[in-house]
Amino acid sequence: MNNVEMLLIDANKLFREGLKKLLDGSAFTITDEADSMAEGMQKLEQGQRPKVCLVEFDAGADDISVLQQMREKYAELKLVVLAASTRNIHNLARCFEAGADAYLLKNISPDALKQSLKLVLLGEKVFPTRLAAMLISGQVDTQRPAAASPDLEGLSEREIQILRCLLNGHPNKVIAKKLNITEATVKVHLKGVLKKINAANRTQAAIWALNNGLSAENAPMTPRRGALPSAQPTSVPGMEQANPSV
Repeated sequence: MNNVEMLLIDANKLFREGLKKLLDGSAFTITDEADSMAEGMQKLEQGQRPKVCLVEFDAGADDISVLQQMREKYAELKLVVLAASTRNIHNLARCFEAGADAYLLKNISPDALKQSLKLVLLGEKVFPTRLAAMLISGQVDTQRPAAASPDLEGLSEREIQILRCLLNGHPNKVIAKKLNITEATVKVHLKGVLKKINAANRTQAAIWALNNGLSAENAPMTPRRGALPSAQPTSVPGMEQANPSV
């Protein structure tokens, strides 16, 4: 892998210096820094063209807005969020909705960081395995609505089942087997779901499901029920980037 230039946005100068040292000798080089999202955006507008932007932020409205602007203006830029904790699962959802390619904890090991960055450059959506496990097991305060959103009323029971399968990261072949339907039928239903909820891909559909109170159920999958959750790897299967083959 050739040298990968990165922009690091973090208010803590000591952290920035430490991360640069940890990446010494690797294929990843921090070539520019900023202490805020606004300053980072200015650097991009001034002509800086890193391959990766490492972003530390508090998921406030202003930061989310800037992250979304970065995605819209610089489509080739890989956006990697560095978070201090997983206290609020909705921070993850908001980051991916804004266009982030990865959501990593700041206590990640240097080797794991490098591997995650490689996956991001290959087009994968990446977030911690532990976060995925908490997400599907309900072990964190997700601040979801107490009841399902009225928006779910516009979906059929089959479409809701498919959304639950997406939350578990199931590919079409597995969804077809679990629901006892063909892969072609899964694709038809999935395209219908994406159209109804105005989602561009499976990742956005899964995030929409979370934000509207839907979750994977701890019950065996039958043609009329939801899917049994299973642990997810760091690179989430079935959650492709924009415009995948559904």
